Amino acid sequence: MPIAYEYRLRIPSETDNLELIREFVTKVASKVGFNSDDIGKIELACDEACTNVIKHAYAMKTNNDKKNLDISIKTDAEKFTLVVTDHGKGFDPDSIKMPNMREYLAQLKVGGLGIYLMKTLMDEVDYQMQPGVKNQVRMVKYFADKKKPHSARGKQ
Repeated sequence: MPIAYEYRLRIPSETDNLELIREFVTKVASKVGFNSDDIGKIELACDEACTNVIKHAYAMKTNNDKKNLDISIKTDAEKFTLVVTDHGKGFDPDSIKMPNMREYLAQLKVGGLGIYLMKTLMDEVDYQMQPGVKNQVRMVKYFADKKKPHSARGKQ
């Protein structure tokens, strides 16, 4: 694989476009050599991030106020970095508690697992929030032979 590549997609933030976003992410992840299991993880994490933007960051948009969603993918010899950018209402990522999955399942809850899934499926997830200006979620998946040790990835 060459040293680095960058791919970009700008698309209206509408649920109808989630399929196109998934196709874009899947094709790039496949092209750079991820196996089908990792491609599925990357695709689902991206889908959750984009769905959160559509439902929450741009929740108040009108038909005359169409907002875009920017998806950027950077690849290098070690990792696949996916950045989802919006210009809507931000949130405090530290205020979102990770669910206790036993309680969650016992209560038969539906929804509310987006951030949990992103953090579980990807090796790194971080946020930069400037509400109304620019919000980003950055997710990294390392290639299998380049994975960092669990302690370096923040997982326990």
